[in-house]
Amino acid sequence: MNYTEILRFALRGIGANKLRSMLTMLGILIGVAAVILLVAVGNGSAQAIASRIEALGTNTLTVMSTSRAGGGLTMRIAESLDDGEVAPDVRSVSPVVSTSATLTFEGAEHEIASFVGTTPSWFAASNFPVATGAIFTADDEAQARRVVVIGQTVAEELFPGVDPVGQQVTVGGALFTVTGVLQQKSSAGFQDFNDTAVAPISAVRQVLAGYGSLSSVLVEAESPAKVDTVQSEISTILDRRLDAGSYRVQNASQLLATQTETAGTFTALLGAVAAISLLVGGIGITNIMLVTVTERTREIGIRKALGAPRRVILSQFLIEATLLSVIGGGLGVAVAVIGSRFPIVGVQPVILPSSVALALGVSVLIGLFFGGLPAARAARLRPIDALRYE
Repeated sequence: MNYTEILRFALRGIGANKLRSMLTMLGILIGVAAVILLVAVGNGSAQAIASRIEALGTNTLTVMSTSRAGGGLTMRIAESLDDGEVAPDVRSVSPVVSTSATLTFEGAEHEIASFVGTTPSWFAASNFPVATGAIFTADDEAQARRVVVIGQTVAEELFPGVDPVGQQVTVGGALFTVTGVLQQKSSAGFQDFNDTAVAPISAVRQVLAGYGSLSSVLVEAESPAKVDTVQSEISTILDRRLDAGSYRVQNASQLLATQTETAGTFTALLGAVAAISLLVGGIGITNIMLVTVTERTREIGIRKALGAPRRVILSQFLIEATLLSVIGGGLGVAVAVIGSRFPIVGVQPVILPSSVALALGVSVLIGLFFGGLPAARAARLRPIDALRYE
């Protein structure tokens, strides 16, 4: 008997009890789909985190206070960081104050949690260019002109169907003229990076934030390769002006590496949890195939009595078990691909081709491994015992 005939007998065996075969394939389907989708969710989450960090600029550092009093982060200290002699690798320094505010336009109100006051260099350093209009200028900042650049969410909420550029909004009782609208930025979870407004720091301090300490200072290095050098340079300056431990320097590159490592561990954990369902599916294959062997004992006896060798019986049941795994695995991949088109827990899944290959490979191995015991049992049956089986 050649392998074509063995395959035909295996297919006939699968079709002999369609419901049982479908339930077995369903177990593998769920396992494969779960592995692929959960790994895809972990991968999508990792990519979203990486893109958000990279969007801030991997060549930037953020100086923040670690004390309730603000750590003495002042404009004078921010200006001292832009020192060509002590910190030659610094490209730009952007002092930042941030506060919540309510913007009003023709009776419509929109509250934002992040009304940013800074300098024009902030836009390039934070990788946040404008889509329409223009950013404010150094002269606007020097003259404390009340101009503002708004995010896409603010534009949609306050100016539906209207070009925001040139319009005036009321903020803290003062009129600010919109000079530009920021480009759309991808957001995830509860934080909307487009629900923001950016204005000259001098105007924001005058109208909203007051003249206390800065919220932070954004420092841009000449290149990503010089971020660690810049961190050392600005730390030297800050140590001279601030108390030890009263500030913290956040390195975007280090944060990216840490987040990537954490996301990788999270993805592996999700895949391991999902793999348990594949194992359960394999146990189901063993049970189903043992029942199948028991039901077809007389058939096995007749075939062996007619001269079918042991390897043919073994191959038939192994192929039958493997086919159940392969078909179930293929359907699981299809379900996973369809499922990945929709966000899961706020994350857009990103399927890894390696996870698809791994899940399919494991499903085939499960068919071979868990189908091996029933197949060996069938192959070991003595013809006379099989024929006597009732």
